[in-house]
Amino acid sequence: MKNSPSNPESVETAAKSPPGSQTLLRGLDVLDAVVDGPIALADLAAKLGLTRSTTHRLANALIDRRYLTFVPRLGYQFGPKLLELGFLAQRQADVVQIARPHIEDLALATEDTVHLGILDGERALYLDKIPGRRRVEISSRVGDRQPLTATGLGKALLLDDAPTRWQSLFDGDRIAGAPEADYGIWTERMNGYVAAGRAYDLEENQDQIRCVAAPIRDASGRIVAAISVSSAAQYMADDRMESLTAEVCATATAISRDLGWTDETPRPKVRK
Repeated sequence: MKNSPSNPESVETAAKSPPGSQTLLRGLDVLDAVVDGPIALADLAAKLGLTRSTTHRLANALIDRRYLTFVPRLGYQFGPKLLELGFLAQRQADVVQIARPHIEDLALATEDTVHLGILDGERALYLDKIPGRRRVEISSRVGDRQPLTATGLGKALLLDDAPTRWQSLFDGDRIAGAPEADYGIWTERMNGYVAAGRAYDLEENQDQIRCVAAPIRDASGRIVAAISVSSAAQYMADDRMESLTAEVCATATAISRDLGWTDETPRPKVRK
């Protein structure tokens, strides 16, 4: 006979959810049930109100994805994937919190839209956005994942990467739908960006939108985030982009210092 559920709310939620999401919700219930430490299969099944076979199947799936581990004679406990995600979530929260006042000041001074983002796999993930005061529509949102090689912010995140990696990222972005571009011209510009310590978006990701971007470094000297100032091309002539460089780089440096970076921090080796 099936055990009685110990969490009626989660069962009720699962019952109201689309069929495809019920397994996901049950998997999350497993993680919630392990929060107090190692737990044996029989106890876990009883806590969830599920059969042992169903509980075993869910737990094994989470073990395969490294969300759980199994310790003989003790039972199931949190796995290394949750530690990785916890550190990542903490780092993201820290970067957003630390960068917020700086990018607010930058948006106020420039009257343009300012973004903060990080590397997320092979995309740029926008963590924060301060809208500009001009009547310019920037079609970006917090949580958007944008192509690295077509955005100023994305290119700023790549300034420490080896040129040998640029090609695969460039090709992958085009396959994924990024606007077409000439790789030779793109590479020449990137080499200039590396030398200057900042990057531009010259209407490569969104028509009539340009931006100036700069990397943010942590105490180890690694690039952990980037910021960009974006506006309509009519407000972003070449000379203004050049003049904005100092302001954007200064803001990125101020955020980096708050994250522990100093002028004496050695530059990391080029990422392969």
